[in-house]
Amino acid sequence: MSKELRSWLFLVILALIWGSSFILMKKGMYDESGGQVFSDSQVGALRMAIAGLVMLPFGFMNLKKISNWKQVAYLTVVGTCGNFFPAFLFTFAETKLSSGLAGMLNSFTPFFTLILGFLFFQQRIRLKQVIGLMIAFVGICILVGILNDAPVEISLLHVSAILLATLMYGTSLNTIKYKLGEFKSLEIASLSFTFLAIPAWVVTFCLNTGSVLRTHEHASESLFFISVLSVFGTCIALLLFNQIIKLKSPMFASSVTYMIPIVAVILGVFLNHEAFHVSQFLGMLVIVGGVYLVNSK
Repeated sequence: MSKELRSWLFLVILALIWGSSFILMKKGMYDESGGQVFSDSQVGALRMAIAGLVMLPFGFMNLKKISNWKQVAYLTVVGTCGNFFPAFLFTFAETKLSSGLAGMLNSFTPFFTLILGFLFFQQRIRLKQVIGLMIAFVGICILVGILNDAPVEISLLHVSAILLATLMYGTSLNTIKYKLGEFKSLEIASLSFTFLAIPAWVVTFCLNTGSVLRTHEHASESLFFISVLSVFGTCIALLLFNQIIKLKSPMFASSVTYMIPIVAVILGVFLNHEAFHVSQFLGMLVIVGGVYLVNSK
């Protein structure tokens, strides 16, 4: 299989995983009746703590790969900006924003990736990239109904949380590509989580998560969904994400955020029997066209 085909295949798989993550976050926070089980902070902490525990053995095996403190600093940037803080920011945002709007705001990641690459990593900005980003963003607006007068709940604080998370994603993406080129995907993922494992478990216990596990009747069910989110939506997704960056570029990898709303709509149709409109199909076509334009040579 060619490198180009592998890149697109990994991108689609990653979109499927992260598209499902928005649903898993909700299921980690609330039971079937809509009652809260874990708080947004507890879900974020558990997600990072479990992922850190899963990746810890691999991290210890790869510690010998580190040769200087600069690499430690860059790996810490990837861990904190690419995973730790966004995990809390996204669960906080989902307490007030719909999954559709959260997915749309997540698509700002390519914008920040492009801008930060230009400002700090000497990457050129091509007009075609800017046009492609704008086209894809319009497609997302159509897909989630923003341009169809659909009612959307807006909270400036929660919107800002996602925008801050996407800024951090852009930072992590560029750091992986331009500062950690000597590391493999598994090495980056495992080492960055190794540095986060202890802080994540400390935060988990400080948030009194144990009392919820002991007393809430739906805690074990919610913990199951959070565990699935940690293993697939964090560990495996990060491995795929890092591999895409290695195969192509940060801009191509960040394009996954444009594909996530498509996955969310498709899952809504098949799992929740939601209606599918012609405008949503149009939005999907526009998104794919924009993503192709951004990444075409």
